[in-house]
Parts: sequence; structure tokens; C-alpha cells
Amino acid sequence: MSECKVNALFAGQPSPLGPRGAPSSIVKESVSQLTVHTDKTDEDLQANKRLHGGPEKVLHQYNPTNYFTLRKHFPEGDFVPGSIGENLSVEGMDDATVFIGDIWQFGEVQLQVSAPRAPCSKISQRFGISNLDRFVGERGITGWYYRVLKTGVIYPGDEVRLIERQDNTVSVHELMQCTHTKTDKALAAALSSLTVLDDEWRLKCKKIANTGV
Repeated sequence: MSECKVNALFAGQPSPLGPRGAPSSIVKESVSQLTVHTDKTDEDLQANKRLHGGPEKVLHQYNPTNYFTLRKHFPEGDFVPGSIGENLSVEGMDDATVFIGDIWQFGEVQLQVSAPRAPCSKISQRFGISNLDRFVGERGITGWYYRVLKTGVIYPGDEVRLIERQDNTVSVHELMQCTHTKTDKALAAALSSLTVLDDEWRLKCKKIANTGV
């Protein structure tokens, strides 16, 4: 099983963002720990509870090497780990090698991959780059969310270990490609019944399988 370590942790508080000043917690700072509960962390507070947070989206992880891709295509952006709004930064884990339903041990905390992050306009507003959110989605470099199976505290340097992988699942990247291209109805149908996938994404897959949109 794969093993790596936590490089950094990030948390934020709601603050105005974008032309309308809508509250967002995408701007985060490095923190020394994340105290993880089944539906939140003590250190990180989501502004839009409909799209972020809750038991299926307690923590967001983003592959730090994706920032090299973002810098290459958008040199005007100040892309550094933590700046796209993630909570967890771990080298050696990425959208292509992390699978829906994976159970990972982070120190004393046990997490399960529940869904990709759906990139929204807040990403573009955060960096002042039009359609950056669309680029992230098309490239399948969105990162992923976790539900919590065992609570506790995560610290930088904690060992991260894959302890279980589901049968008949897909990588985060493959799921994003399926929902983006909307051409593989058979895969979408299969994913619509993948019980470890967040209900919102299973409905998206069901819609693609039935209508292709």
C-alpha cells in the first residue's frame, strides 16, 4: 500500500470575494493542525455550506504538483500550495492515482474519498483569471473531498497510508473526465450505482447515463 506524509495543512475563514463580495473561504493560511470531526474541522470554516463542508466534504485535498501546470498555463497567477482552497497537501497523491472510496489513514484520522471537487467561479475570482475554473475541470486537476471515518487531529508530517481500495471504482480523474465529456454512458451508469460516491455525483452520472447531458 502507498505511504507518504502530510506536507502542509490549510484553513480559512469567510471573507468577501469577487465583484459582489460574496463570502468565501477559498483564501486559506497554513495551520499547525486540523481538528477533524465527522462534519467539520475546528480550524476551517466554510462560507457556502451547500457547496462546501458537511459530512461528505469535510476536507479537500489538492495535489501540489498541479500548481506547476497552473503556473505554466497562467504565469500571471500566484499559484502556491494552499491557494486553490485545499486543506491537505501531500506529495505523491494525485487525481489519477487516488480512487473514489479509497480509505486513507492520516496519522490518527481515517478518511474516505467521497467525490471530486466541482470547480466553481470562486477559483477564477481568487486569482482574477477568467475561466480558470473551467481549465481545472477540463484537465481533471480538481482535487477531491473526504468523508470522515475516524475523527482526531492531523498534523504536518503525519504519515499517510492507503488502507483499503474498493472494487469496481475509478480514479478521481477518470470520474471527472466522464462527467466532463459525457460520452461514456456505460461508465456513467456504473458510477451512478457506486455507493461510496457522494449522492450528488451519483445523480450527475445517472443523468448522463440517461440523457447524455
